[in-house]
Amino acid sequence: MGLPMATRLATGLTVNGFDVAAPRLELAANAGITTFDSGAAAADNADAVVLAVRNGDQLNDVLFGEAGISAALKPGAVVVLTSTVGVAAVTDVAARLRQQDVELVDAPLSGGPVRAGEGDLLIVVGATDAGQRQARPVLDLLASTLTVVGDKPGDGQALKTVNQLLCGVHIAAAAEALALAQSMGLDQQKTLEALQAGAAGSFMLGNRGPRMLEAYDDDGAEVLSRLDIFVKDMGIVNKAARDTGLPTPLASAAEQLYLLGQSAGLGAADDSAVIKVVAPEQP
Repeated sequence: MGLPMATRLATGLTVNGFDVAAPRLELAANAGITTFDSGAAAADNADAVVLAVRNGDQLNDVLFGEAGISAALKPGAVVVLTSTVGVAAVTDVAARLRQQDVELVDAPLSGGPVRAGEGDLLIVVGATDAGQRQARPVLDLLASTLTVVGDKPGDGQALKTVNQLLCGVHIAAAAEALALAQSMGLDQQKTLEALQAGAAGSFMLGNRGPRMLEAYDDDGAEVLSRLDIFVKDMGIVNKAARDTGLPTPLASAAEQLYLLGQSAGLGAADDSAVIKVVAPEQP
């Protein structure tokens, strides 16, 4: 997600870039982004720093680790976190940054790499008024739908956690439905079209369904959202539910499907490959 977001931002802002993967840096440079050999160098004197990380550990490492960027952040800057890492990780980081007079804008997003490059993301924001104002040029370029859900970091993560519960369950349900159709001898493409036209339709069925039909091909479906990302996200969902004492049996069952997929070597596959957990072989 980092590269398409950076290229989108470069259409209206001056963008410096850093990535731990050298090939991504080369692609960024070819897209006209000024690249640096460290995160600290890229963040030096920046008004806003946009972070795309995998989890809370990476977030802390990027900011406060041995090669962290926190020392390069100027007072009054904002850090815009676009990843889903959970409420606790964000609130802890926000408190540390505030000691440097740096605001954390909690802005987890949905939409995927293609929509990121088009500025067509759904972004939910938890941040102070000052943080929102400072980050607005960044958020306006990236989002087609921008919803401020709270006035403190962590509020965005909370809503994204609810969002991921539904997304994870819907993908798992779509996999079961299409697997059932094939086990009953139905044409899966016609089944998918019929379901999408009626009350059973959903965004995830329409979006992941076609890729589930490609999951059994030799190369599988194009990887647009890795299965192991939902291992992480459903872990965040179920931890949040446990912390609040809320039973979430559907989310727990969906998490187990993604864990089974990861154990079967599908972690780096598109998350639509979860259908192969339900039905390992086509009949």
